[in-house]
Amino acid sequence: MRLFRQLNDATASGFGPSAITIGNFDGVHEGHRALLDRTIALARARSLKPSALTFHPHPTAIVAPHRTPRLLSTIEARAALLADAGIAQTLVLPFDQLLADLEPAEFFQRILRRDLGAQAIIVGDNFRFGRRQSGDVNTLRELGFGLGVTIEIVPAIRRRGFTVSSSQIRALLAAGRAGLAARLLGRPYSLAGHVVKGAGRGSRETVPTLNLELPSLDDAARALPLDGVYITRTRDRGTPRSWPSITNIGYRPTYNGAHLTIETFLLEPLSGDAPAQISVDFLHRLRPERRFPSPEDLRAQILSDVARAQSWFRRAARWINRPTTTPPPPLPASPQTPA
Repeated sequence: MRLFRQLNDATASGFGPSAITIGNFDGVHEGHRALLDRTIALARARSLKPSALTFHPHPTAIVAPHRTPRLLSTIEARAALLADAGIAQTLVLPFDQLLADLEPAEFFQRILRRDLGAQAIIVGDNFRFGRRQSGDVNTLRELGFGLGVTIEIVPAIRRRGFTVSSSQIRALLAAGRAGLAARLLGRPYSLAGHVVKGAGRGSRETVPTLNLELPSLDDAARALPLDGVYITRTRDRGTPRSWPSITNIGYRPTYNGAHLTIETFLLEPLSGDAPAQISVDFLHRLRPERRFPSPEDLRAQILSDVARAQSWFRRAARWINRPTTTPPPPLPASPQTPA
C-alpha cells in the first residue's frame, strides 16, 4: 500500500482517479470494514484506485481538546489494517486549524475532487465534515450532484446488540468487557511494546512474567482495558511464536505499586530466547486486581487463574487460533534494555 502523510505528496504521486472512503478509522473495526469493502467493490467496478483518507491528530485534539479520546490504534497500525483490508493507498492528512476552518464545499472541491481525484466517495451515515462539522451526508450528496461523483452512504452495523463504533469499543474496554470489544473490532484488542526488566519479584516470589512497556508516545493516548487479570494471547513480534497467557494490568497493590504495569505469564514453556517485543491480545477478563495478604497468597491465586485460563482456551480454541495476515507496525526504540 502507498502511504502519504502530506497532501502535496499524494497529489504529486497521481492519487486519482480514486474511490475514497473518509474517516478516523480508529481501530479499523467491523463498521469500518463495511466501508472498506464497499470502497474496494466500487473501485473494482469503475477501474478506480481503492483509497482511504484519515487524519492525524484526531480532529477533536484541535476543535475540542477536552473531548479527545484515548485511541484504539496508532497511525502505523491503522495503515497496516487498511492495507490488509485491500486499500491500495491512504492519505494521513495532518489535521490543523486551517483544515478545521475549511467550509464543506471547499473541502469537497479542492481536496477531494481536485487534489485526490475522487470519483466515488464512500462514508458512514454519521459522517460530518467542514467548518464546525456543518457538512453532513446530505451536503455531500448535494455537492456531488451533477458532477458524475458517486456518493455512497453505508449504514452503521450492529454486533451483539451494540452499534459498532470506536467510542463503543472504548467504553467496552473501559468496563473490562474485552471479549465483547473483540466482537465489535473483528479481532482481539491488542497492546504492543518492548519487554523490559521488572523488579524481579515474580521470579523470586510468585511466577516469572514478561513486562510490557508501551511506547512513550502511547502512554497518554492509548485506550487501556480496565485494570484486572485477563486471559490473553501473547505474540512475539520478531518471530511466529505465540503463547496462551494471563496478563495483569494495574498497579500491583500487593506490592504497593505506584505505576501502571502490564505483566504477562505464559501458560506454555518459553523455548529459546525471551522475545524483545510482544503484542498482548486481550480475550477475557477473569477478575479485578486486588491486594493479597502475602506473595504466597498471590501465587496461589495466579495458579487458580491459570487453571481457569487453560479451561477457557480449550473451549475457545477454534476462535482464538484463527490466523492473521496483518504485519505488525514498527515500534520506537525502547529506552530500557529488553529483558
